[in-house]
Amino acid sequence: MNGIQQVLDAVRFNADGLVPAIAQQHDSGEVLMMAWMNAQSLSETLNSGRVCYYSRSRRQLWRKGESSGQEQTLIEMRIDCDGDTVLLLVDQKGAACHTGHRSCFYTSVRDGTLSENAPPLVSPAELYGK
Repeated sequence: MNGIQQVLDAVRFNADGLVPAIAQQHDSGEVLMMAWMNAQSLSETLNSGRVCYYSRSRRQLWRKGESSGQEQTLIEMRIDCDGDTVLLLVDQKGAACHTGHRSCFYTSVRDGTLSENAPPLVSPAELYGK
């Protein structure tokens, strides 16, 4: 059995053929985002080293950074104890979030109210040329 097939066999995809994937900056530990992967995107990520997700809204593969240039390079992939979540240790180029923030987790709940904990690095208009 080849290595990628062994990984695919270890992952427990849900009824829709997807598994949640958490992206974390490999050197700082910063949690960047959560997205979904299917078997094809997981295989492509392992083969290419460039992170590829599955977009549920577009129903197609989504290569991180293909429209914004904010690519993720895979450093290491980890699978949790149940096989139902993957952790991607990545090298993130620029903003990980479509809002222009470094991380998608830029909103904190403090004393029962929402608070932005980090400013955007770049505007969405600059990211996507719109």
